[in-house]
Amino acid sequence: MYKLLKAKLENSTNATQIAAAEIISLFKPISAKRNEVLLSPEETCKYYFFIEKGSLRLFTTNTEGKESSRYFAFEGSFCTALPSFIDQKPAMEYLQAIETCKLLAINRTDFFKMVEKHSFFAGIYQEILESGFIMAQKRIYSFQGFDALEKVKWLIQYQPNVLLRVSNKMAASYLGISPSTLSRIKAKL
Repeated sequence: MYKLLKAKLENSTNATQIAAAEIISLFKPISAKRNEVLLSPEETCKYYFFIEKGSLRLFTTNTEGKESSRYFAFEGSFCTALPSFIDQKPAMEYLQAIETCKLLAINRTDFFKMVEKHSFFAGIYQEILESGFIMAQKRIYSFQGFDALEKVKWLIQYQPNVLLRVSNKMAASYLGISPSTLSRIKAKL
């Protein structure tokens, strides 16, 4: 169950097997069913998840109930509702398993103790923050001037798993286009 997490930690610069084992021991296994909501708006996020199997997404809904996907994570990735996890205020989004998942969860207190104690884990955390920020910025800058076809091509280039493993409805909400437009574009590619 801990195979991917162990590999990720032990392959980090300056990681020792003892330090990696200490961190791994703080992650608890959790199973999530397909479409299970792990966090809802107004709940405070208490866990950081590592995905051993399956996929998660973060999304919001508007007043009419229309979903807008913000982020997808797959095997070998960390995922949480980061603003709520960091500032301990209620989340403004949902965290949902979109496939049956085998997750490893670490609580907030233990997570930040390990960030403080182990520089390599602090480096992993910094990498998570930086790559998330960069991907979000690329998405914002690219999507502002892109038409639907360019958005799909961007997704193929930077996040191909989304089109391979996520429903058209979810992927379209991430791209800001309709599911029917996404279907037409995919048929042409």
